[in-house]
Amino acid sequence: MRNNEREPMTTVTTDVAVIGAGTAGLAAYRAAKAAGRSALLIEGGVYGTTCARVGCMPSKLLIAPAEAAHGVERFGAFGLRLPGDVIVDGKAVMARVRAERDRFVGFVLQGIAGIPARDKLEGHARFVDDTTLAVGDATIAAHAVVIATGSSPAYPAAWGQLGERLVTNETLFEWTDLPESLAVFGPGVVGLELGQALHRLGVRVKVFGRGGGVGPLADPELIAEARRILGAEFYLDTDAQAEVARDGDRVVVRYHAPDGAWRTETFDYLLAATGRTPNVHDLGLESTTLARDAQGVPEFDRETLQCGRAPIFIAGDANADVPLLHEAADEGRIAGDNAARFPDVHPGMRRAGLAIVFTDPQIATIGGGHRAARAAAAGFVTGVVSFDDQGRARVMQRNRGRLHVYAEFGTGLLLGAEMVGPDAEHLAHLLAWARQIGLTVGEMLTLPFYHPVVEEGLRTALRDAYAKLDAAAREKQAA
Repeated sequence: MRNNEREPMTTVTTDVAVIGAGTAGLAAYRAAKAAGRSALLIEGGVYGTTCARVGCMPSKLLIAPAEAAHGVERFGAFGLRLPGDVIVDGKAVMARVRAERDRFVGFVLQGIAGIPARDKLEGHARFVDDTTLAVGDATIAAHAVVIATGSSPAYPAAWGQLGERLVTNETLFEWTDLPESLAVFGPGVVGLELGQALHRLGVRVKVFGRGGGVGPLADPELIAEARRILGAEFYLDTDAQAEVARDGDRVVVRYHAPDGAWRTETFDYLLAATGRTPNVHDLGLESTTLARDAQGVPEFDRETLQCGRAPIFIAGDANADVPLLHEAADEGRIAGDNAARFPDVHPGMRRAGLAIVFTDPQIATIGGGHRAARAAAAGFVTGVVSFDDQGRARVMQRNRGRLHVYAEFGTGLLLGAEMVGPDAEHLAHLLAWARQIGLTVGEMLTLPFYHPVVEEGLRTALRDAYAKLDAAAREKQAA
């Protein structure tokens, strides 16, 4: 509810107060209402989720024309010819991105408009104590509180000198035309997706990182594979030495090139894709009983989303655990339900880990990936397939990348997987389902595989893992 829609007041009582009306907050509100409790949804910014407004959807709207423009590069191998070069109309590209983005945001706003006015309050919330909030001139007395305040782009404070030449995923989609050049800092999901898309749309792009990582990958062999494939298309230095400054309307980047020389290059903009920080630092958490970590995030139980033993729960990007839309929705539901039933708190259902990067080739991690496999007490084997010669991938001229599946010694249980390659978004779902159900590699191999499909590559990796498990069992028996 807008402040001017409510009668003058000093105190409002509610069963559950939800701070933040994004994906997690909306899910928490609905869960609390479904449990038969009163709930108040408090929003201090604009309505519309991160996904719809500045995340998942606008980024995919930019990737789609980039893939279409790049697809013609394979025409020659198929014996096809175009009458001329593909011309990218930057203004038209960005007009469609913004128009379709606004359409998706509109759907979210329609849903929020359907929430009763008495259940909405606009304003910035601060804790007075564990169950009391101050919002403007109102005091909210709640039985329990859900923090679902999301996150914001994080980057070095010194980059503030770049002014409007610095963009993040929260400002880039407001462009009305494509720039000539862009320096991207951060080869994570945002940096890789937007960097490659803009490169394919004719923008001069260079991507710089620190630490050598690529997206969510943890398997050293797959990191090297992703770096090799993507680096062959656009400039990618995942462990760069670079300095940033501004000169007029240009961003100046001085960097240590692969040949050992220092070079200086100018760009129209710098995209800061160097991570996100939870929006918890202006909530007055010091007025609560909550213990907080070094980043100021309340310590919480991942299964119940409860912060310590307090009637406070935290969900979505605000808890800095797994900043993905489907996880935020699940966490919001768990937090809202537990807040409604407090102190009768129970663990909620958490799904198998699943993360996808919509680059080309796509990148995916499943079930915690290589990190989870390394943590397995019994040890693990890695089933491997290269897509370089995989039948269907080669037919489509998309034969790049590798898939690693990790299986536990002894049991053969699928622990997870990592992949860079064709149709990773689809293979990742199959693997995540198998991981959540608790299938073994042997059980997965009894399932149907059609021919010719990219999924046959998954079968090859599973067969490799099965053979390694069998060899390990024989060695153990022989010993």
